[in-house]
Amino acid sequence: MRTLQNIIGSFILAALLFACDASDRPDSSKPKARGDIGEIILAIDSTKWAGPVGDELREIFMEDIPGMIRSESMFNVHRVDPRALNRMLKMSTNLVYVTTFDDKSASSQVINSQFTKESKERALADKNLYTLRVEDEYAIGQEVLYLFGNNEEELLTNLRENKGRIQNLFQIRARGRLEKAILARKNSEASSITKDLLGIQIEVPASYQIAKAENNFVWLRQPTPSANRADISLFFYSEPYVSEEQTFPANILKLRDSVARQHIFGDPEDPTSYVVTEKQIIPGFRNMVINDNFTVELRAPWKTNNLSMGGSYLGYFMVDEEKGRIYYMEGFVYYPNEVHRDALREIETILLKTDINWTEEKGA
Repeated sequence: MRTLQNIIGSFILAALLFACDASDRPDSSKPKARGDIGEIILAIDSTKWAGPVGDELREIFMEDIPGMIRSESMFNVHRVDPRALNRMLKMSTNLVYVTTFDDKSASSQVINSQFTKESKERALADKNLYTLRVEDEYAIGQEVLYLFGNNEEELLTNLRENKGRIQNLFQIRARGRLEKAILARKNSEASSITKDLLGIQIEVPASYQIAKAENNFVWLRQPTPSANRADISLFFYSEPYVSEEQTFPANILKLRDSVARQHIFGDPEDPTSYVVTEKQIIPGFRNMVINDNFTVELRAPWKTNNLSMGGSYLGYFMVDEEKGRIYYMEGFVYYPNEVHRDALREIETILLKTDINWTEEKGA
């Protein structure tokens, strides 16, 4: 492994948000990174993992996804002893090392030995320096992240203050990998119809087909779910923006349920099977800005009114003040007794590619 002396000072926290895609680089003699999307190999001493540092790392990497029908963690984490990192594990797509320089355990010393004396002195002089990011360290397409501190107190402080940024790094990487896989082939007909009916640009995999399309509403669905494949639907809706009150969480829920009640049924032959939000679990809301548009992310469970079906959903409520319209787009999952995290990540990847600012001139 190359020494960290000359690069540790240049990889500060801001670098977490600006990744280069290794797959776009020239060929290398290194192997291709391996690992499932959203999988993280975490190399840390067992005592540290059992203590406060481990608790904080679980808060970062194993935090429950909000609004789920059952507990599911954000990432799939495998903790390993640094001394047990063999060649195969070192080729993992996401590899995270965690240590403190005052730790004399054999496991932490394996990590600490990769830092030079000058690097440690630099960290000692700057208590806010706690992360080093190295791409393609052992394999092409790999992200290696070092999380370190002079002592446990400093490391804990930095982990708590930068939880969201660390999560964001691996969320962006997961979506980037997934996007290449699922959007290699697209449904151009669905894109054309949403342009005509809603004036927005969407990109959806070819596996999705149009279930319903009418003025200001489009419903897309994968027609062949299986034991190994979730039943995923996407729908898009738009109406005029008339008041800031439309952006309030309670009103977003009302809008969402109103649209679903009118258009989406577990059984089209049964008018009582319309889809509603499950109120027994508190929905998760998050404000953000996407392409200069105020956006509210909504995560919650759903059920059919007649209780025949249920699952999880992820929605985005967007405001385009220039057009004077609001847009609601959602993906919902039906996958009984199975993990929904991967399906929701697919939904997130697709929906975040939607461009509500699309115009004929822009698209030309």
